[in-house]
Amino acid sequence: MPHSLAIPVHSELIIKKSRFIGCVEPCPDRETALARVYELREQHPGAVHVCWALLAGGQSAANDDGEPGGTAGRPMLEVLRHQDLELVLATVVRYWGGVKLGAGGLVRAYTDAVAQALLKADKIPLVRQARLRCTLPYSMEGLLRREIESAGAQLGEVSHGAQVELNLSLPESAVAGFKARLDDATQGRIGWLSSDAG
Repeated sequence: MPHSLAIPVHSELIIKKSRFIGCVEPCPDRETALARVYELREQHPGAVHVCWALLAGGQSAANDDGEPGGTAGRPMLEVLRHQDLELVLATVVRYWGGVKLGAGGLVRAYTDAVAQALLKADKIPLVRQARLRCTLPYSMEGLLRREIESAGAQLGEVSHGAQVELNLSLPESAVAGFKARLDDATQGRIGWLSSDAG
């Protein structure tokens, strides 16, 4: 089962006078990752590189930020994959120490910075969510809202037209039971419009 991280965790390594500041943190998508990398560049104006790797489904990416190709971002991404992580951003800020490390040394430094941070990280199971859409009579909206709350589901957009239409998300494993309870409670008057894995 894939895991994500509860909170950001940092590490710091000094290798031949170069300083590597690693961080692993939860990150939902590429847009958030790019914003975080920009923030790190602002916080560390003296750094020579801010390399990063993101594991977020179809938005996964790796960036060497000027280091020789394949010596930073890709090895960092492999560390995340090896730990079976998802929705996680790894960043390493490098301050130049004046001594070249060579390709092998760079790969070790960047992977070690990420691995050291992960040793201290609190990993949490990633629960796959399903999104549901349904319609029902106004008189049953309160019942549905109570069921959503008791199931620990998240209520999304609600629109009021000829009937009430609601969007919600809940763990995939709870969908079948949730739908069965509501079909029963509404005597089949709830209409399930679509559902997809989130």
